[in-house]
Amino acid sequence: MTTFTPRPFPATRMRRMRRDDFSRRLMRENVLTPADLILPVFVMEGDNRREAVPSMPGVERLTLDLLIEQAREAQALGIPALALFPVIEADGKTEHAEEAYNPDGLIQRSVRGLKDALPELGIITDVALDPYTSHGQDGILDDTGYVQNEPTVETLIKQALSHAEAGADVVAPSDMMDGRIGAVRDVLEDNGLVNTRIMAYSAKYASSYYGPFRDAIGSAGNLGQADKRTYQMDPGNDNEALHEVAMDIAEGADMVMVKPGMPYLDVVRRVKDELAVPTFAYQVSGEYAMHRAAFDNGWLDADKVILESLLCFKRAGADGILTYFALDAARLLTK
Repeated sequence: MTTFTPRPFPATRMRRMRRDDFSRRLMRENVLTPADLILPVFVMEGDNRREAVPSMPGVERLTLDLLIEQAREAQALGIPALALFPVIEADGKTEHAEEAYNPDGLIQRSVRGLKDALPELGIITDVALDPYTSHGQDGILDDTGYVQNEPTVETLIKQALSHAEAGADVVAPSDMMDGRIGAVRDVLEDNGLVNTRIMAYSAKYASSYYGPFRDAIGSAGNLGQADKRTYQMDPGNDNEALHEVAMDIAEGADMVMVKPGMPYLDVVRRVKDELAVPTFAYQVSGEYAMHRAAFDNGWLDADKVILESLLCFKRAGADGILTYFALDAARLLTK
């Protein structure tokens, strides 16, 4: 990078370019648009039903018919993609998560319905087993309760293939098993699904910010007091994140994810600067809940803080942001 020494004050006045709106806009380094946003949504069985998520005020679980209406609004606002997460009833949860790869399962039917209604809207599906397991973990357990890597990957392969065959544009393995990106890429290629993209949750941390999400999909009670530290990343590490991202790209990922978002923007910046790959971040449920609580109590200005919080992702290097504020933000940006 070229360095220079500006003339000292008063020849150099940093405030000069901040004087008027036109010059502030001309020198703005990062800009947020609806095209930067991905809306995560929760789909459940039934018709014409919606359920509020108590720990995420303003977020609802929707049946497919209502989800299509919400998706139609998102597309009209310029949001390019939705990320689907299932709410699986108790009788669909098993020790080995067989429902995850049911070709007529909730997600598979939802993908087909959304693509039929809105073929140009990008559909991203979560490839993970925790909504489907009776124990709430993201994989297949051994007799000691340890999540087994290879048996889990074998199930994830079947799940990802079922999503791609249903019409998903992007499959997004969020489980953090070793080697699963290469395995998913191979099965997609072997089945002629060469344009199905993989968004790898490469740097997913064992964070305490996920609680409201687990409430939303109904896995919190199954998980109980257990945690996911044997496969999700230690919050103290960032060099490890670069290794994870590099491995996933080498195995065939098209884009990578850092999760959570705002507490890990340093990781987003390192990934973008050092590896220069398509990089996404997830403003997770706990981040949403904290902001919403402050808005609802009048402590923060919702409109201004929503946009500022998302702009900081762009400044850190994120190419796109998964956020539950996507509709709110897109409405504000298109006023």
